[in-house]
Amino acid sequence: MKKKWLIAAVAAGMTITGSAGVYAGAKLEQIKAYLNHSIGVVVDGTPYWLKDGNGKTLTPITYEGITYLPVRSVAGALKVPITYDAANYKVRIGKGAEAGGTPGTGAGTAAPPVESTERPVNLPKDFPIPADAVIATTLDTDADGVKKAAFTYSTQEALETMGFVYSEYVRIKRLDNASQTVSASTVKISGRLGGTSPLSITGKASTARPGFNIFTITFSES
Repeated sequence: MKKKWLIAAVAAGMTITGSAGVYAGAKLEQIKAYLNHSIGVVVDGTPYWLKDGNGKTLTPITYEGITYLPVRSVAGALKVPITYDAANYKVRIGKGAEAGGTPGTGAGTAAPPVESTERPVNLPKDFPIPADAVIATTLDTDADGVKKAAFTYSTQEALETMGFVYSEYVRIKRLDNASQTVSASTVKISGRLGGTSPLSITGKASTARPGFNIFTITFSES
């Protein structure tokens, strides 16, 4: 049943990215809250619609009389830099979250990729990414009309599960010159998506975070 559901999800072009990855490994407590569709947001006198990294409209949540807004959307509205510090499970807003540096990064030292839950903009919209993914974007460019994306993400989804999802995705999208290896310990898929666009997917167990797997994706729209 699980495999049938995954096939249906991929065939429908369902993108399963989300914000759950922000809380991976953190202490969770289940609560009962409400989506509050009656609250609108106005920034400097102009209506503002909260959206996630895929452009999906988000709704404020009300819990015990307090209304909560998605911090990344609010930071974007106020033009305040924000990053997610996956190593310490902290959301950094403002100072210390600027692009190109993290707290403790000295001058002249290359900053590590910024981790977040937002998918690269140049990645195909229907490319599956698990809901708990924490993404580290290393390249997201559009030079001379050629869109490129290269990134890694960590997830607690099994290698075999994601390997199956990606095998079905590239089958449906037609991967030419394909090379595929999918097992419980590794995922390697490469070829030309749609016969033209180079795509590489590799997955392996994380050595730094037991229970997590690391996937590296490179894509070029050519």
